[in-house]
Amino acid sequence: MKFLCQIWFDTEKCKLVPQAEWDAVTQECIISDNRWRDSGHLLVAHALHEPSTAITLRLHNGEVSATDGPFAEIKEHLGGFVLLEADNIEEAKTIASSFPILKYSSIEVRPAYSIQDGK
Repeated sequence: MKFLCQIWFDTEKCKLVPQAEWDAVTQECIISDNRWRDSGHLLVAHALHEPSTAITLRLHNGEVSATDGPFAEIKEHLGGFVLLEADNIEEAKTIASSFPILKYSSIEVRPAYSIQDGK
């Protein structure tokens, strides 16, 4: 079964973390990701650039419009995601609980499914 782990950061608190700490946790995350990838549990892991780099698309009256950055002021932002393969949500939760980035974020673990396969 697949689980999407969304990694959420407090936008203001992130600005207070020194670069050396980010660099250290990045190295810890690489080691952790490799361990879970080698065990067959981690399928995909990606960090995201800051919300200011985003473009938000909307469809209104049949026309697509694009807005730079996030749509609204946010206190938290999505900083990355991981796709896991696990037997159940408890196993996925155990795996996500070991991610070093949890020191700086919250992680939402959610079951995923293929539209072709249904729920």
